[in-house]
Amino acid sequence: MFQITTQTVSLPDGREITIETGKLARQADGAVVVRLGNTMLLATVVSSKDAKEGVDFLPLSVDYQEKFAAAGRIPGSFQRREGKLSDHEVLISRLVDRALRPIFPEDYHADTQVNINLISADPEVLPDALAALAASAALAVSDIPFNGPISEVRVAKIDGEYKINPLTSDLERATLDLIVGATERDICMVEGEMEECSEAEVVEALRIAHDVIKGQCQAQKELEVKVGKTEKREYSHETHDEELRAQVRAFCYDKIYAAVRLGQANKKTRRDAAKAVLDEFLATFPEGTEVNQTLIKTYFHDLEWEASRRLVLDERYRLDSRKLDEIRPISCEVDFLPMAHGSAVFTRGETQSLTTVTLGTKLDEQIVDQAMRQGYSKFLLHYNFPGYSTGEVKPNRGPGRREIGHGNLAHRAIKKVMPVDADNPYTIRVVSDILESNGSSSMATVCAGILALMDAGVKIKAPVAGIAMGLITDQHSDKYAVLSDILGDEDHLGDMDFKVTGTEKGITACQMDMKVNGLSFEVLSQALEQARAGRLHILGEMKKALEAPRTDLKPFAPRATILKIDQSMIGAVIGPGGKVVQEIQKESGTTIVIEERDNAGWVSIFSTNKDGMDKALSRVKGIVAVPEIGEIYDGKVKTIMPFGAFVEFLPGKDGLLHISEIKWERLENMEGVLEVGEEVRVKLVEVDKKTGKYRLSRKVLLPKPVNKNPE
Repeated sequence: MFQITTQTVSLPDGREITIETGKLARQADGAVVVRLGNTMLLATVVSSKDAKEGVDFLPLSVDYQEKFAAAGRIPGSFQRREGKLSDHEVLISRLVDRALRPIFPEDYHADTQVNINLISADPEVLPDALAALAASAALAVSDIPFNGPISEVRVAKIDGEYKINPLTSDLERATLDLIVGATERDICMVEGEMEECSEAEVVEALRIAHDVIKGQCQAQKELEVKVGKTEKREYSHETHDEELRAQVRAFCYDKIYAAVRLGQANKKTRRDAAKAVLDEFLATFPEGTEVNQTLIKTYFHDLEWEASRRLVLDERYRLDSRKLDEIRPISCEVDFLPMAHGSAVFTRGETQSLTTVTLGTKLDEQIVDQAMRQGYSKFLLHYNFPGYSTGEVKPNRGPGRREIGHGNLAHRAIKKVMPVDADNPYTIRVVSDILESNGSSSMATVCAGILALMDAGVKIKAPVAGIAMGLITDQHSDKYAVLSDILGDEDHLGDMDFKVTGTEKGITACQMDMKVNGLSFEVLSQALEQARAGRLHILGEMKKALEAPRTDLKPFAPRATILKIDQSMIGAVIGPGGKVVQEIQKESGTTIVIEERDNAGWVSIFSTNKDGMDKALSRVKGIVAVPEIGEIYDGKVKTIMPFGAFVEFLPGKDGLLHISEIKWERLENMEGVLEVGEEVRVKLVEVDKKTGKYRLSRKVLLPKPVNKNPE
């Protein structure tokens, strides 16, 4: 019934990855099950036989989804079923998409869909490092044209050593964590974070990862041969007119080169100049002549691509006249919004981010409900990219995959310098609204986010800046150019988009996408070193606006205090049915959150009013305070009895002030001596060892009368 084919590949530590095809999802063009430990991924790929009319790109969709049953869980959503992809699933989908997309033939335009499902979840084996291998293997066992195979691995530096696809429990100690995607020849995708690592450490990690990927690519080739899918389907998705192409080149190339050579800093001016050349060419055709404008625009774009690249390679001259390593003009402003807890505007060339910071309580933490992870997140970063930032009309329908990906990169970059949870009582939300965009908007988000955090008084470890590096290569020679702080056009026309973030000490996050083969480690090292110089320049500009976190919060920002109490005192602070803590919140106007962890109680108090904070803190401290013999307390009379009075000397703690301990003079009764509610200063003189009752004295705090008639 089944024709099952299996291929195995070993990891450096001896564990084996198994790739199996022929048993599941047999009606897909290609389907495999990839297994490492008890983690299993089912990857399928289907591609239409023909391209739709007028489509001149690859309509590729990659969807990674985690089935909750894989981890023995039921989804926590209202519907109790898997629904729209979570941000976590979108990010893994992007990891696969970014590695696969450049490897398809440029002239293949058929609708293609890759689905990767987590069907078994081993807590110690993370699936994100296997997803691209599964997708590529599914393509390998299909007849879909593909210039692969590719694969991805995780490389982490743990206890000073580089590990490939480490166990989840070991990854917690990693100082470097990268997902690397590559073909057998070249690295094509990198994404990850690190603890202020050096450029050399990153290069070494990529080298080690690529060595392992080469073996995984070879295993896929062997699997392809086993299933007999070395011959791929024939297709014809493009029709060209070489005579028309020659016409466009002859008329337009020199004019295009002259237009890009003008070195205009404004992208609209550059586009208008290019459009003028195109309009001039179209005007050469007599009115009424039928011409294929779609092909003309395609050939014209090819010439723009060629002219812009030749300008850089031959003249070392960029579209906006900058030097190869020159950074665009930078403007930084903090405290821009008067009512935000923290705000900043960061402008670099024609890219601008308005970023805000909001400080919230523990009640504002984000609930994390994933198949393999549950918990809470108290640091959030959201990136918004409205249409007007590029002068376009675009419906606002929530964040897309690009926005989720860019926000995640900025989150990774900043997360490494955030205060640890024990020192941070707040839930912190950073929101970057991109107001203008012409390249590197995610890096502008990092810079603006850091400035806004410092403006809010968040005690970050060190400022972080980000820069996007580009690369232009010549396929026919050894010429290349590494570009610092690339424009949107340079990203589009270039061969690499390499984003690097870090402090003065080292790198905190990076993301790289390659569009061509042939990135040597020599060029990679140069790009990282050039990025370091650019990063330091940007940090210097940021320091001119604000050098360090503010010493105090904004007047209207919530104050927060965390008090550690004995585990046994949690109930006393909460009170029966929450009565005590609710009363404290009502009287002080504060928000109080109590949690139990690490065998202790943690009381977080939030208030925008210092007096309220002090009042709540005093009440809580009073409840949890342990009475000490000999200590003096300010108490309040609760009840009066014939033999004395009961005084509340600490919240919830009453002691007996006996009639003989009120004054040095002898009192016959309690009439007119004390009143209920009267404040009285007392000293704790005894704690009954059997009953735990407290005995108080007032007279010991009063001057002792002198005996006038000594015997």
